[in-house]
Amino acid sequence: MASTVKAELLDKLWQRMSERGDFPMLSQALRTTVSAMSDDDLDFTALVQVVLSDFGLTQKVLRLANSAMYMAFGGNITTVTRALMVLGMDAVGHLVVGLKLVDHFHASVPRRIDAKLELNRTLLSGAVARQITEHTDLRSAEEAVVCTLMRQIGKLLVAFYLESEWDQLRRKAAAENISDSSACSELLGVSFEEIGIEAADRWRLPETIRAGMRASDPQAPDQTVPRHVAWLQAVTNYSTEVADALTAQNMAGENRESLLVDIANRYSGALNTDAETLAAMSIALANEESGEGVMREIVELRANADAIARAGVSAEARIGAGLDDLRALPSKNALGPVLALASEAVLAGLGFSRTVVFVRQANDEFHARLGLGPNVERMLPTLQFAAAFQPDVFHLAISNPVGIFIENAHDPRIEARLPRWFKQAFGDAKAFVLLPVKANDSTVALVYGDWTLSPQVRKITPPEMSALNELTRELSRFFSSADWKEVELL
Repeated sequence: MASTVKAELLDKLWQRMSERGDFPMLSQALRTTVSAMSDDDLDFTALVQVVLSDFGLTQKVLRLANSAMYMAFGGNITTVTRALMVLGMDAVGHLVVGLKLVDHFHASVPRRIDAKLELNRTLLSGAVARQITEHTDLRSAEEAVVCTLMRQIGKLLVAFYLESEWDQLRRKAAAENISDSSACSELLGVSFEEIGIEAADRWRLPETIRAGMRASDPQAPDQTVPRHVAWLQAVTNYSTEVADALTAQNMAGENRESLLVDIANRYSGALNTDAETLAAMSIALANEESGEGVMREIVELRANADAIARAGVSAEARIGAGLDDLRALPSKNALGPVLALASEAVLAGLGFSRTVVFVRQANDEFHARLGLGPNVERMLPTLQFAAAFQPDVFHLAISNPVGIFIENAHDPRIEARLPRWFKQAFGDAKAFVLLPVKANDSTVALVYGDWTLSPQVRKITPPEMSALNELTRELSRFFSSADWKEVELL
């Protein structure tokens, strides 16, 4: 009976979330991100795509890659692809998951004060987790933040999507002087933690995250839990308790400090940090007005456009920055990330709507193997053409030593030279560029970029085309390092 009540409540919750419209988009972004993290080669560009689809997220990733701790990698990182190479797939993946969760609830926050308070409490717990892990490696730190945020997800989902039930359990908690969590279990037949675990399962988050978000007792640790997971649980639970203490209403200052000291004493061993240091950090937070100082890092994800200022930077300079990134890579670098970097440099450099990279196969066909832009990923399997001559612009491009630019794709003379597969897939292209990649006296790849909106279209200047050609010449180095017909791209 209890399991039926639980199943019905969870089904109701997920139906309510789907009805809101924006939640499925969050779920898809999280699943794509996790998939990319689980297979560096196969889904490298999928993670690039997730980041590029969100301007604020793009700025956050670039800002982190250009921060002081990564200056050894050269600084001035201008592409998400290069940032992934510097920061690592796991670190960026966890960063994306955390920021997507926060941004979703920011965007859908209701007017009710109590729901906003829960969101602020969640943000504060994440900020605490980031603060106490700032001296660990980036991957572990961001993983701990995700675990901490996910610990709060069950409560947020009820507060945001089951308003009536939320009001009932809040009244029950106040009337019986019990916690919201206990009231939820008694009233709804399912705990906040169980709802959070269900969300983690549906989003296919890694098992480490699902284990790390669970409640634990730092003074009676489960010896069967792996050390890293036990540390994640300690960070999660400590951050949650500190955030609860900092946001507790009607608590005198001295009582709050005493509570924070007690929390620090209980968790110092599990966190391998002396209690005095933990307590000092928590008390400093309590003394910050509204906690805004420590929360600034999270709040900034909401599109600080000046983080990595691109305004006023010429297209030629942006393409040149991508070229510099390519030159910094060894010739034997995996081909997938290399082509993703070049594709992103072309996309961002000229503000294209989308880019696609075609790679020549052993059967002398060009297959689309990588793409950036809206809905490109689903089209890739249908984009291919034979290398054998045909009287169209694609075959003109692969026989040309430099790139060609089609300023008006709907000019009747041009339309007559467009292959059928192109018209079916890219019929909305207003203008496009084709950039051949030469190696071993042959065209081994073709980079395509287009504009789909008339206001975007402009002439590509000679210096810009020169920069594009230099970029593709640099790409040839990565094909020349091996027999390109045997290369497995992704």
